[in-house]
Amino acid sequence: MKGVVFTGNRQIEFQEFPDPTPGPNEVVLEMKASGMCGSDLKYYRAPAGEATKAMGFGSPGAVIAGHEPCGVVVAVGQNVNPRQAWIGQRAMVHHYRGCGACPHCTTGWMQLCDEGVAEIYGTTGHGGHAQYMKCPASTLVTLPDALSFETGAAIACGTGTAWGALKRLELAGDQTIAIFGQGPVGLSATQLAAALGARVIALDVSPARLERALAFGASEVINPTDTDVVAAIRALTHGLGAHATLDASSSPAARKQAVQSVRTWGKACYVGEGGNVTIDVSPDMLRRQVTLIGSWTFSRNGQAECAQFIADRGVDVDGIFTDRWKLDQAVEAYQLFDQQTAGKGVFLM
Repeated sequence: MKGVVFTGNRQIEFQEFPDPTPGPNEVVLEMKASGMCGSDLKYYRAPAGEATKAMGFGSPGAVIAGHEPCGVVVAVGQNVNPRQAWIGQRAMVHHYRGCGACPHCTTGWMQLCDEGVAEIYGTTGHGGHAQYMKCPASTLVTLPDALSFETGAAIACGTGTAWGALKRLELAGDQTIAIFGQGPVGLSATQLAAALGARVIALDVSPARLERALAFGASEVINPTDTDVVAAIRALTHGLGAHATLDASSSPAARKQAVQSVRTWGKACYVGEGGNVTIDVSPDMLRRQVTLIGSWTFSRNGQAECAQFIADRGVDVDGIFTDRWKLDQAVEAYQLFDQQTAGKGVFLM
């Protein structure tokens, strides 16, 4: 089979790989949808030979990209519990493999494995940008019948990450949240927060993204390029500030504003990767009893919870995608995605 490989310097190759065969406790999925995530761009843009070192991982050689996999189980290895995986199962993949035995792994947080993450699919292990993908049965999350494979791909990282952050914030329906950055993760957070009943203030420097945020449930939008963000959020909240904020932009300015624009006892959550922020600790945090949370993706259990919420509430996650591609269009797809002016893309097989 052919798989998409990031070779560095914004180059992609279609390389040949053997069709996978499941070993003990493993399954093989026939891919139906594989999403494009903003974190892909770190590997796509990295210097040649450095693609899998872009976030501190070693270089294992050619790795099939794609960490938002969704498909159908077509082969099951020995020792797989039939209640865990079966032929014909519609499934997403929780895209990390840990030791499977430590307290984090056994509660679904494989990315926090005490032994160190053994594989991150699409980065240090083969991902979903191919016809087939092999993974441990323990990483599968059943896709509810009401959801499309596209929605499953979104939940497998971007939308699931937004859900994980909202759960960490313990967002309630009578609260106001300000969401900084309306790319795929921020827009997912806007959509899910609105579905939870919260009032959403969406922020982005792109007018087009702010228009999408309104369509996805935001009550108000703010463009930081022409507004005092903290003052604007306080004006919309009777001078108090938001109950919660979420930064999906990775912008140092936005991160600072996210902390400053919550009310006393408020919570701010960072999900955007990389970069730095400088905060004046006493006035911005301590003397207002502000809680600052870092949220890295989600647990396997959280992924299942997110999928069921979306199915039960009829949330239109498919609307997140602005571009749908065939796998042989990967070069064009990532060239467009690299501009970060469009929305989210997905490969359909």
